[in-house]
This record gives sequence, structure tokens and C-alpha cells, in this order.
Amino acid sequence: MARAVSTKRKLWFTGLAWLIGLVIFFPILWTVLTSFKTEAEAIASPPSFLGFEWTLENYATVMERSNYFRFFMNSVIIAVGSTALGLLVAVPAAWSMAFVPGKRTKDLLMWMLSTKMLPPVGVLIPIYLISRNFGLLDSRAALVVVLMLINLPIIIWMLYTYFKEIPGEILEAARMDGASLRSEIIYVLTPMAVPGIASTMLLNIILAWNEAFWTLNLTTVNAAPLTAFIASYSSPEGLFYAKLSAASTMAIAPILIMGWFSQKQLVRGLTFGAVK
Repeated sequence: MARAVSTKRKLWFTGLAWLIGLVIFFPILWTVLTSFKTEAEAIASPPSFLGFEWTLENYATVMERSNYFRFFMNSVIIAVGSTALGLLVAVPAAWSMAFVPGKRTKDLLMWMLSTKMLPPVGVLIPIYLISRNFGLLDSRAALVVVLMLINLPIIIWMLYTYFKEIPGEILEAARMDGASLRSEIIYVLTPMAVPGIASTMLLNIILAWNEAFWTLNLTTVNAAPLTAFIASYSSPEGLFYAKLSAASTMAIAPILIMGWFSQKQLVRGLTFGAVK
């Protein structure tokens, strides 16, 4: 009897999980389907789910109108650059907080996390003026630094959580064997925390790739990433839903593919230390 109840409960939870997954995935599916419609079919009422004439005209128009690969490369450089710079700062910071904590370490972590609650528009003007005064407007360097600073609290928090699961005795043994601080972090700590560091890196790349507020306000042409590429299909004449959907599909496809192939590593890193 108990086994039957347990099986029934698992089926309910499995069904609920599938339902939630489909609800989350549906907007992406609808965007992809709309990208293969004509503009007239895209705004038709009632909308057609599959019974429409499929066309690649929107993708051809998008490729002719815009240099997609330039936007793509900007996104790659900005996302990877901000992630690499963030890890360079966050790994030593998280090591210090995890293995050499002070009286105010918890307070410092909470303060860092509280900065994520600040509306970005609240600091737009000073960051814009700083970028302008240093000649960094519409540059990849400005976006790399800004996105690194924005996501740094999350990176440090995640790495701090992973590092806390590593026995401190291992690092003490390395010190007794004569390892320097640099060697301790690079050759002892980092290899043991690879799953956590990898998942943190993947999450930060996703956050940087999807960032729209700062990319639209700090770039115009030269450093514009794919988020600006999508926004370019909103014009005073109105929204071209089919072409906008095609541009959106081309923008999200690379990060979706990366997430799909790295999901095992991502889940492993996010559950790192959960089971002992």
C-alpha cells in the first residue's frame, strides 16, 4: 500500500515537473515557430500553431540587413571576457572568505548580495559618464568590466559555497609541504572545485549573454552584442514580429545549444557538495 502511494506521488511530481517545463519552454517554441511565418501570419488572429506556410524569408532578410556574425562575436567576447575577469577576482576573494573568514565575513557577503537588488537605472548615469570620460562608450572593454562587476556578487557567493565544502585540512597539508598561496589556490584548491567553478562560469556566461539593459545603453554600433541585434527590429513604424522572432531565435540559439551540451556539468556543479 505504501509503495503504491509512493509510486503515485512520484507520478504526480513527474507530471507536474513536465507541465512546468512545457510552460517555461512554450515561449521559446512559439518564437521559433513565428520566425518561420510571414508577417501577416505572425499577427493573424486566431494564431496558427502549425497550420501555416513555412518560409525562410525572415532569416534571409535578417542576414541581408544585419551583420549577424559581428553581433555574435561581440556577445562571445563580452560574455567570455567578463566571466574570465570575474573568476580572476572571485576565486581569491571566495578562498579568503571560505578559509580565512573574519568577524564580518557573513555581513560582507550579505552586503555584496544586496547590491543585486539595486535597480540598474539607479547607477546608469554615473557609469555612463565614467565610460564617456574614459572614452569607453560603445566599447567591449566597458561592457566586460561593467558586466563583471554586476555579476561578481553571484560569482563570489557560488564559489564561496563550493569552497566551504572542501576540507580545510587538505589546504593545511599543502601548506605544510611548502606550497605557496599561489600554488595552494592554483594547484590544490582549483582542481578540487572544478565542477563548482565550471557551473559558475557557465551561469555567468548565460547572464552576460542575456544582459540587455547595459548593452543597449552603453553601445550603439561597434560593440553591440546580440541583445542590441534583437532590439534593432523594433522601429517607429512598428514591430515586425516574424523578423523579430527570427532575430531572437538566432540570438538565443548559441546559448541554448551551449546549455544543452553542458547541462550535465551545470547540474553537477550546482549540486556540488549537496551529498556527502
